[in-house]
Amino acid sequence: MPFPRIPPIGGVEMAAARAGFYKHDRPDMVVFRFARGTTCAGVFTRHKVGSAPVDWCKRHLSAEGGGSDVRALLVNAGCANAFTGKAGADAARRTASEVAKRFGCRQRDVMLASTGVIGVLLDDKKIAARLHEVESTLDAGRDPGDQWTEAGRAIMTTDTFPKGSYAECRIEGVKVRIAGIAKGSGMIAPDMATMLAFIVTDAAIAPPVLQALLGVHVRTTFNSVTVDGDTSTNDTCLLFATGASGAPRIGRVGDRRLKDFSAALDKVMLDLAHQLVRDGEGATKFVKVTVDGAASPASARKLAKSIADSPLVKTAIAGEDANWGRVVMAVGKTDEPVDRDRLAIRFGPHVAAIDGAPSPSYDEARMSAYMKRPEIDITVDVASGRASATVWTCDLTKRYVEINGDYRS
Repeated sequence: MPFPRIPPIGGVEMAAARAGFYKHDRPDMVVFRFARGTTCAGVFTRHKVGSAPVDWCKRHLSAEGGGSDVRALLVNAGCANAFTGKAGADAARRTASEVAKRFGCRQRDVMLASTGVIGVLLDDKKIAARLHEVESTLDAGRDPGDQWTEAGRAIMTTDTFPKGSYAECRIEGVKVRIAGIAKGSGMIAPDMATMLAFIVTDAAIAPPVLQALLGVHVRTTFNSVTVDGDTSTNDTCLLFATGASGAPRIGRVGDRRLKDFSAALDKVMLDLAHQLVRDGEGATKFVKVTVDGAASPASARKLAKSIADSPLVKTAIAGEDANWGRVVMAVGKTDEPVDRDRLAIRFGPHVAAIDGAPSPSYDEARMSAYMKRPEIDITVDVASGRASATVWTCDLTKRYVEINGDYRS
């Protein structure tokens, strides 16, 4: 997908470099430098083996006054620094210390994120050796659009394209900008997959308000996509607010002036989440799964995830086979309330099953033609209530096996 043209966002600069975490020549680290007073919020993986950078960010953002003056973010690709014990934590601390020295701030005001191979200790000396180059690039006054594109490329692992999004809104008549980048292609089933997302706005918003907004929108964006059902040790979504727009500062969660901003933030996050699915490893189909008539929102979400995560459903889609029996399987295995005798299934506008049985109007030729489309909608009504949920996924192809079979070699 084309990377958007992102205009200047006051209070943030970015620079990428090659630290050497990959054998081939490519940028694999990026540094964001923020204006004084930039606020920050974060949502992270709930994986039981969280990475050292995840631990670092969670600890400092949750501390008293955390997120009130974040000055930098350093991201590296090619090494997850997860499952590396105390040595990994020490490497993360040293990295933050080196960045803090460069930018004249405290270690706690430097956020960290890593992605790559699990179980490999981060060689922080490689990062330290490139910080002078990064600082010089930050001071060079380069085009902001180029900065965002380079940052998007530097954080990629198996991604096939950099992922970016941009939106504008107004707070009391003042234009506010929101931009973000994300990476992720496999190990995607965020539970907040190797998924990273970094969003910056020039609005002035207090950390607790940022945290509340991020928490609300993560659920229906990043936590509503899945490529393979696997959650990473390193999932990180950070939201920064530089305050450079001149818009009034928002310090209360329920402030009505946040309405347009909240909608614009959701737009950016959903766009990035969809791009993760579109770039799923080996994917050829973009699939929207909607469950209606569920007993509760949680039940609807669980049912939709079961369908979207099912290897049998996903391989059928890869083969362009409208095998709705596999959808029935994925629904029934969840133990969620389902009225079997009123269950209905549609692929796009075509009804496959209704009232718990094959549709009398089922047309195999029309259904097969629909399944050849690059974008597929699957809708299931479980007839047990009024709740609904939507999850986005992709198909599962032979290419997925090839990519992950060769991931380390």
